[in-house]
Amino acid sequence: MATATRAVCSKLSRTMVTLVVATTADPASIGSAASLLAMPGWQPGPSLQGAQSFVNKDVRLIKLDDRLVRENHLDRRWEEATGEVVNDVVFLSRHVASSTRPALTIHPIGTPQVLEGEDLVSGGKARWAAPPNPRMGPWFRLLKEVAESHNLTPEFEVTLEATHHGPEINSPTMFVEIGSTEEYWKRQDAAQAIAFLVWQGLGLGGGAAVGDWGRNSEENKVLLGIGGGHYVPRHMDIIKKTGAWVGHLLSGYSLLMEEPVINAASAGGTWRETIKVAFEATKLAFPGGEILAHLDHKSFKSWQRNAITGFLEEQNIKIGKPSDFSLS
Repeated sequence: MATATRAVCSKLSRTMVTLVVATTADPASIGSAASLLAMPGWQPGPSLQGAQSFVNKDVRLIKLDDRLVRENHLDRRWEEATGEVVNDVVFLSRHVASSTRPALTIHPIGTPQVLEGEDLVSGGKARWAAPPNPRMGPWFRLLKEVAESHNLTPEFEVTLEATHHGPEINSPTMFVEIGSTEEYWKRQDAAQAIAFLVWQGLGLGGGAAVGDWGRNSEENKVLLGIGGGHYVPRHMDIIKKTGAWVGHLLSGYSLLMEEPVINAASAGGTWRETIKVAFEATKLAFPGGEILAHLDHKSFKSWQRNAITGFLEEQNIKIGKPSDFSLS
């Protein structure tokens, strides 16, 4: 028992850091990182398997050369290399969309809908989701303010995205992205806005960090989004208006459902496991939080809605109405 206690105390005494991760393979990523490194306080940091890093207070910025979705277990690799404990991870990335509309986006990561043996074209792992970074909701609201102050709106849409892609990682994680074509990935004003979001959001300018669950967990309503399109408009509307914390956001296309023959409860497909994986990962990211599932009702057929609500009740996962997410 004494040995176990010493091990816990040792880990608690080690430095807790936030990893900000960029790659030279992505112009939006490296542009945002360059703008962030142009701000005061950065010093050279330790090398991670040949990758350069920079240190500023309790933030570590890593510059990689490969695709981010393939950089599995960066948190564990950093801890093994430095002895520092990773609190959370922010990936800087480009966003691709068929609409080609300029956008600034934030999203959690995971591939909970992928079956064993399926091709993981965008990284991750079958039946897996990373804990969502608790900063997502507060940073999304901050990003809207930053984009406006940098005169990027209404040209750029500021939006959340549903949970998707890798890399596989165990720490609370989010992607912050510039979209949606090369013209916008290289925009210096967009890169500067993302850099300012990270700078202010992590408290590097001297103010308090934004979205620190440990300091604000008494306001403990966490939205687990179920249904809707890739840009989760109905969930996002609540997040904008109520100040709710944000967990995983499951789009309708990630819920693979087969129409039942008898009743809604018999609906086949892998959707149940997808919801369970997303719920458990969200619960892990928000210790002590009240996880409330919010359904995009209009995106479901009646049998789908009935099947999902019945399953949530069986799992003792509470269902929240928009008013339930308002902060008291």
